[in-house]
Amino acid sequence: MSEPVLAIIRRYLDDILPEMGLELFDLQFHREGHGQVLRVTVDVPQSGDTGVTLEKCSAVSRALGQYLDVEDCIPESYYLEVSSPGLDRPLRSPAEFERYIGKMCKVRTHYPVDGDKVFVGEIKAVEDGEITLELEAGQSLRIEHENINKARLWF
Repeated sequence: MSEPVLAIIRRYLDDILPEMGLELFDLQFHREGHGQVLRVTVDVPQSGDTGVTLEKCSAVSRALGQYLDVEDCIPESYYLEVSSPGLDRPLRSPAEFERYIGKMCKVRTHYPVDGDKVFVGEIKAVEDGEITLELEAGQSLRIEHENINKARLWF
């Protein structure tokens, strides 16, 4: 799917999701084993106090499905999936780390930090592009965000 079509879908979702108490977390369109998949991941805003429910995902799916049927901007057949990022959600930016200060996460780095590349710890601070974790053994570790290959909340 072309980037302009994804931009149209993103704009539509940016218009309807706040009314539903949601925000767009991720938008992907790619081929999988069973065909093309338009995957929409929604989340609650930082100020939200409830999670993403099955009812909210269904409402987004209905609204987006109707919009896509009317606009006919995806010429091929596809599957529409709407979900939440889940409890083990990826952390992709310093702002997302900041949102979850006080929560546990697992971080995999591109390059070793103190001889290791995988860390589990509590997010303590985010400052100047560095994430501070308190590791399970009690020591504090600072990791440059640019060195983070993959990070997820950890429960």
